[in-house]
Amino acid sequence: MKKFINSVENLLDESLQGFALAHADIVRFNPAPRYLARMAPRQPGKVALISGGGSGHEPLHSGFVGLGMLDAACPGQIFTSPTPDQMLAAAMDVENGSGVLFIVKNYAGDVMNFEIAGEMLECPNASLLVHDDVSIPEHQGMGRRGVAGTTIVEKIVGAAAEAGLGLGDCKALGERAVRATASMGVALTSCTVPALGKPTFDIADNEMELGVGIHGEKGRERLGLLSASEIVERLAQTIDEELKPAKGQHALLHVNGFGATPLIELYLLYGLARQFWDQRGVAITRSLVGNFTTSLEMAGASITLSLLDEELTRYWDAPVHTAALRWGC
Repeated sequence: MKKFINSVENLLDESLQGFALAHADIVRFNPAPRYLARMAPRQPGKVALISGGGSGHEPLHSGFVGLGMLDAACPGQIFTSPTPDQMLAAAMDVENGSGVLFIVKNYAGDVMNFEIAGEMLECPNASLLVHDDVSIPEHQGMGRRGVAGTTIVEKIVGAAAEAGLGLGDCKALGERAVRATASMGVALTSCTVPALGKPTFDIADNEMELGVGIHGEKGRERLGLLSASEIVERLAQTIDEELKPAKGQHALLHVNGFGATPLIELYLLYGLARQFWDQRGVAITRSLVGNFTTSLEMAGASITLSLLDEELTRYWDAPVHTAALRWGC
């Protein structure tokens, strides 16, 4: 294992301290319990948005704290859920008179710990569950995982909260965005969790894992390495069958890297995915390409399609100023 670390035990805290120093105009870091909160002033009565999860997926979620997105993020240890005391402390810090909406990726630990925090809070609160990974059948286990579509949901709901929507309306809008969003990924290599010190899974040089999870969870199937066109066809076809977009439907296309895939390859994948939906009459009116929901240094990528209407488009386009997303400000 070759990584830029001093010790496994201090890696997360040292990284968060560096992140807060690099973006001191956007976030402040509370070390015990760990959370990051936005520096930008908020209108009185704005619903507070809080998300979080295991570290190793940066810039999700810490990179999305700021104007137009999250009010706070709670980072757990690498690939490990944050604890209820982190969410509780963050909520008490950023609650602004209109309650708290937790945005939660659908993993057992995240769901349980955010639920515990919600029960302990004395202010109104609700949870929005993201489950956009269509590589998993809906009936399997606890359901589909929350993956790269989380970025889109946090941006849309963040803009709505910034615009003054109430707690119930923010949750309803988020649920609509979740239903309109589907993702699927593929891994070419594993990643190495520092505490483990070896790759999470073994994969041959001529193999790929189709439908892999962002923690290295087993995918839908292990295949021999295919061409980029064949990979995109498989991912996009599964997403298309799930969402069933009509001809003329507007959509956002997000190609997300898992950490080690260079932009030259991600933009190639975007072009192929764009051709797939262009041929089916779907109007790709918004795009996002880059590393936004990563898996440490995994080589791989995911494709996300999010169906848009006028309201969802307006909130996507609304100003945002975070470490990872910035426009309109």
